[in-house]
Amino acid sequence: MKIDTAFRDPDLTTAARHAQRLEALGFDCLWGIETAHDPFLPLAIAAAHTERVNLGTNIAVAFARTPYVTATIAWDLQAWSKGRFFLGLGTQVRPHVERRFSMPFDRPTARIKDYIRCVRAIWDTFQHGSKPAYEGEFYRFTVTNPAFTPAPLAGPMPPIYMAGVNALMCRAAGEVADGFQVHSFNSAAYLRDVVRANLDQGARLQGKTVDDFSIYATVFVVTGETQAEWDRLERDVRSRIAFYASTPSYRAVLEYHGFDGIAKELSRLSRIGEWEQMTDMITDEMLETFAVVAKPAELPRAMRERYAGLATRVAMSQHVLRDDPDARWRQLTDGIHAG
Repeated sequence: MKIDTAFRDPDLTTAARHAQRLEALGFDCLWGIETAHDPFLPLAIAAAHTERVNLGTNIAVAFARTPYVTATIAWDLQAWSKGRFFLGLGTQVRPHVERRFSMPFDRPTARIKDYIRCVRAIWDTFQHGSKPAYEGEFYRFTVTNPAFTPAPLAGPMPPIYMAGVNALMCRAAGEVADGFQVHSFNSAAYLRDVVRANLDQGARLQGKTVDDFSIYATVFVVTGETQAEWDRLERDVRSRIAFYASTPSYRAVLEYHGFDGIAKELSRLSRIGEWEQMTDMITDEMLETFAVVAKPAELPRAMRERYAGLATRVAMSQHVLRDDPDARWRQLTDGIHAG
């Protein structure tokens, strides 16, 4: 099992040092996140200042960019990192795509499959000089010239990871992707019975099985060296669970576990901003279902045991902060690798 972490240093002047520290701590991949900042820019800096660690996006919003723009960025990062880049894509949700990114969102499952196939067609032209002749339902790539074509890669093309929650998106990922990024609002049972089962259905359409996929799971964790630290982190995780449980896009996870009765009330409270009340509604049963709860020394084993046979890569939802003791994170990476 691999142990990864988020890489979200908004200060590009310190991104190189941060990447080097995370590599030295033993992490296997640094994932750029598209929230308040671009997910690709810090990875370009990391590619130039690290040697071993993989670099990826978890996620880049696919529909915010054309397939050609994404294909070119990923190509450059794969070249600059000497083959260490993972392209992680997600759809986001309709309000953000249409009202924040000003882009279309109709039929997202069909659209993301067409998007990824178009990216691969562009890469085939970049690598092999094939004639641009992709015409899909939503996207096309039918013209280029040598001035617009980068040099071939010395190694393989970047693997494409896809993110999703619901069954349809998992099947779509199985059809067109190389890996899958599991949302942090997950459980071992949902990952086994819904995510992996539907990935396998899609994978069989391209002559693969779910075991051919790299599956990356971000994990809610409650831990702490002191009671105060434990209580603070537990409150934070309950709050995150409440937020995701209030969002209709993630309701399938609640329904699977029989927690759907709480979902509508959480949605109502979120609309009026009752965040503290929402957090109080998350029961101990829900916390233990959606989070790994363990003391620091026991955390690596607990993460390995929960995700053994389900995920090939894991990461804590918490990020490495500048003033965190290195020894604490080294205990986690060494412990995961030891399994």
